[in-house]
Amino acid sequence: MIKRVKLTDGSEIEVGLTGNVAGGTVMLPVAKKTVTGPEAEHLIMWGIDPEFGQHFVEGLNDSFRVLYFDYEGHLFAHPNPDALTAELIVNDLLRIADSMKVDRFSYYGYSWLALVGLQLALRTDRLDSFIMGGFPPYEGPYREMTTVTVKTYEQALSSERQHAGSRPDEPANESWDPDHIDWDNVPITIDPNVSKQFMTLYQSLADFDDRTVQHKLTIPRLAFAGEQDTIVYGSRFGNVTVDIAGLLAKNKERLVELGWEIERIEGSGMDHSKAMQPAVVLPLIKPWLIEKASKFSNP
Repeated sequence: MIKRVKLTDGSEIEVGLTGNVAGGTVMLPVAKKTVTGPEAEHLIMWGIDPEFGQHFVEGLNDSFRVLYFDYEGHLFAHPNPDALTAELIVNDLLRIADSMKVDRFSYYGYSWLALVGLQLALRTDRLDSFIMGGFPPYEGPYREMTTVTVKTYEQALSSERQHAGSRPDEPANESWDPDHIDWDNVPITIDPNVSKQFMTLYQSLADFDDRTVQHKLTIPRLAFAGEQDTIVYGSRFGNVTVDIAGLLAKNKERLVELGWEIERIEGSGMDHSKAMQPAVVLPLIKPWLIEKASKFSNP
């Protein structure tokens, strides 16, 4: 089933629901749409699956009902620069579940969509379990990412002003992804409205302390990252380091005490981008979800 769902800001997103009802439902906001042609070849060159979302859905729908959509892609096409707060995103996700008549579900998110999963788990009792990939659930780099997104927005604004009136027929860069940029060398040509919404998201979490909320989390939860998931940003982006792998390793013992399951994905070049690919993630999360689902059905 495919349906268009109206979100909090009035825009509409395409949402799919398919698979095995008996296994419970998994929400996949990471289901990027399939890319073909030269763009697909470019993604393959960088080790990125051009059929990313399709492979995730097909990898899970034999065991679960999968509620899938490309939330990030939607935000690139329909930016919400001043209002993309954590609260709004949670409302969007629950609105999607309601529109598709899904009451309870597990959640998988990666990178900023992983931190959204943490916010979702704290704001609703409808989750059976959740998985955070590529973002640590304890001592998360919120301050560092606020710096990076503020600097990105400032440079996007500056670039727009510099190019105002020149080549007005040149299309906007719609393929920008904060996970895949060479931050030291690639010029920032993204639409400022697109970059500003991520700044707004992190600013909405300025007072959030993930260390003080752990007692509220009682459902099964898994966090993972690639062993080389560390991004060092240069002076253009505030000279900050976002060390996902390091933070997860540093706090692993404490997280296990708090009830988390922690996995480090090892392998050559297992950085932020590589550790999000379906071929890497599915062998980890699918058995985990099956195990947790069996406990729900057989208490």
